[in-house]
Amino acid sequence: MNFGRTRVDDPEINLIPFIDVLLVVLIFLVLSTTYSRFTELQVNLPAADAERLAERPAEVVVAVAADGRYAVDRQAVDGRSVERLAEALQRASAGRADVVLIVSADATAAHQSVVNVLDAARRVGLARITFAAQTPNAVPR
Repeated sequence: MNFGRTRVDDPEINLIPFIDVLLVVLIFLVLSTTYSRFTELQVNLPAADAERLAERPAEVVVAVAADGRYAVDRQAVDGRSVERLAEALQRASAGRADVVLIVSADATAAHQSVVNVLDAARRVGLARITFAAQTPNAVPR
């Protein structure tokens, strides 16, 4: 019979795997961080002296009002459905696929209204799409 004390080993916490994981996370954060200093660089862009295009590509302008109404080439579209908008785009583009679609949406227009224009353009087959914007007033520094 062994009436001696049984020795219980204290649990040991191994910190080496924990430190390894923290170093990997730290390296990931350092490499994926964007620095705002790069956006503050002063860059002088080169000037181009190319001739202007003699012929502008065909353009179709779709205006999106703040309340979701559409106008294709200054002609109001009856209804707000994607099907009606696609029909109006088909008529305005005359079936040509090389037409540039310019989306001129109001700043307060619903996101869904602009997505409807993109969906209608996809249905018609118009792949060249751009968005109209205006330059804000110059802010004095």
